[in-house]
Amino acid sequence: MKKTKMINSDMSRVIAQMGHFDKLSIGDAGMPVPMGTEKIDLAVDNGIPSFMQVLTNVLEELEVQRIYLAEEIKTENPKMLENIKALMPEIPITFMPHSDMKQDLNNCHAFVRTGEMTPYSNIILESGVVF
Repeated sequence: MKKTKMINSDMSRVIAQMGHFDKLSIGDAGMPVPMGTEKIDLAVDNGIPSFMQVLTNVLEELEVQRIYLAEEIKTENPKMLENIKALMPEIPITFMPHSDMKQDLNNCHAFVRTGEMTPYSNIILESGVVF
């Protein structure tokens, strides 16, 4: 059995297969996922698991060099933006319109759906390298 905190086999598999500059997305329960992008659905109830719980868990496994957030998070969910910045203070952020972010899910290895029910709680993580 794995010793690390991530025990979800689908998430562990996707992260293990990622290389430099590859992307993984985590988001709220309402984010539409393109047909060609694998969806790992963790949502079981309103808020369970939360976006921040899943993001914190993924960061135990994935080296991240850049994050992408919707421009709208600045005004529509500033508390979540504050939480993300506090968790990853050194990681550069690129903001984009939410409509562009939805399109960029086509370029992600997978989308992890959480039970989060707050607006614009979506992120794209760009994989870095550990050396």
